[in-house]
Amino acid sequence: MPLALVIALAASLGIHAAALFGTDVEIFGGADEPVPLRAELQPPPPAAAPVAEQKPAVKPRPKPARPVPLATAKPSPGSEKVAPAPAPENKVSEIVPNLPSTVATKAPEPAKPLLPAKGRMRFVINYGTQGFQVGRAEHSWEFTEDGRYRLTGMTETSGLVALFKPLVFENESSGRLVAGGLQPDTYRTRKNGKDANENADFDWSTAEVRLSRSGAVQPVSPGAQDILSLNYQLAYLRQPENGATVGVVTGKKYDRFALDSLGEEEIDIPAGHFRTLHLRAMGDTVTEIWIALDRHRLPVKIRYTDKKGDIFEQVATEIGSP
Repeated sequence: MPLALVIALAASLGIHAAALFGTDVEIFGGADEPVPLRAELQPPPPAAAPVAEQKPAVKPRPKPARPVPLATAKPSPGSEKVAPAPAPENKVSEIVPNLPSTVATKAPEPAKPLLPAKGRMRFVINYGTQGFQVGRAEHSWEFTEDGRYRLTGMTETSGLVALFKPLVFENESSGRLVAGGLQPDTYRTRKNGKDANENADFDWSTAEVRLSRSGAVQPVSPGAQDILSLNYQLAYLRQPENGATVGVVTGKKYDRFALDSLGEEEIDIPAGHFRTLHLRAMGDTVTEIWIALDRHRLPVKIRYTDKKGDIFEQVATEIGSP
């Protein structure tokens, strides 16, 4: 292959690799599109007619009531035995209507992890149908006895792509493990050792997330995940074979996505032979995930197809202890 073609190919893959990360960064929708602004000129409202000053009306003095003779003021039959009506009971719902939901919210109980307390997965990332390697990735997890978790991810370009487009992307998710699965508190990102400013802070007392890149605060649905914790939340889906809807924070935005189930498949990858469930999320891009049914539903294969139809595939090469 001519050197110029090799350089052109590597440069092209380098550009794609920036979008690839990708399987960890923009796997559910890519970068936000700018929202067009629209301004409309409206005529000013008509001026209100001046109101003439009016003097306060003088109310006529009421005439004194004529005294009723005692002989004509007879009580109705049986009225002397009727007791006065009791005062209405004071109910909390009547005194303080529409109490905020946060007042009655209790902290969720911690749960035991479905995964081993510590673990690690390594991946290779290939481009195109020919499987040209463009990067590698490594994920690790740790669950502590107090119900906390910490996940770390590292994705980097490799081979020729690394020569023309060196890129190391790191992300970290930390939070609590509750009955419904992972409940992230913070999500942090770095590119080439520097803060990528694609971070997120969750506030579950108000069900909101703050995005550092835009400064926006958005409401989130129960069970929402960041892009890293989503990989491990798949183990807690009740019936993934019937599909599911998940809320995902990518560091740039929050959105909800439908995971369609495409059925069980047996696959052979560098990490071994696995019986998997094939899931797919479709939008402007397409993300497919194969979760290992006999290995805690870990995502052993991820395929990402961008808007142009270019395909990146991340497959596990190793699953074990750190």
